[in-house]
Amino acid sequence: MFNFFKKKRQHNINNLVKHSVKPINYDGKIIIAWSKAIEGNDKFLFWLKDNGYPELVMTTYAIYLKDEAREWLEKNGYPHLLAMVNAAEGNESAQKWLKTHRYDILYHIGLSVEDNKESLLWIRKNTPVDIFMLTKSIKKVKDKIEENHNDIHTFGRDL
Repeated sequence: MFNFFKKKRQHNINNLVKHSVKPINYDGKIIIAWSKAIEGNDKFLFWLKDNGYPELVMTTYAIYLKDEAREWLEKNGYPHLLAMVNAAEGNESAQKWLKTHRYDILYHIGLSVEDNKESLLWIRKNTPVDIFMLTKSIKKVKDKIEENHNDIHTFGRDL
């Protein structure tokens, strides 16, 4: 698929470490709920919001190209989640940043969304099934956004 119209709303990855980085460690049920929220299930999105996972809600919005969510992630200690979103959009500096800072799972999620078969195999081999589901959910949404950007009938529409 051509990437002529792919939005390049990526933040400067080098500026991301100015803020403290908050840990991310979620139970499999939370990852599955997040996957469903990414796929558009508002019940799960609101549940995540109401139960103390604003970073997952904002990452979901960032996946859908919402700049305010990207800024929130950057300012609130989640540059690694923002870098994963940017890596999934083909930003090589975000991919390098994740690799350099040893966010291996986020690195491989980003590359898998970008159709890197080796990273998808790495995800399958080295992570639980919930991470594989999350990767597939992000890929499904990103592919649909890309399809809309390349379709003259939906040009510029982000879902």
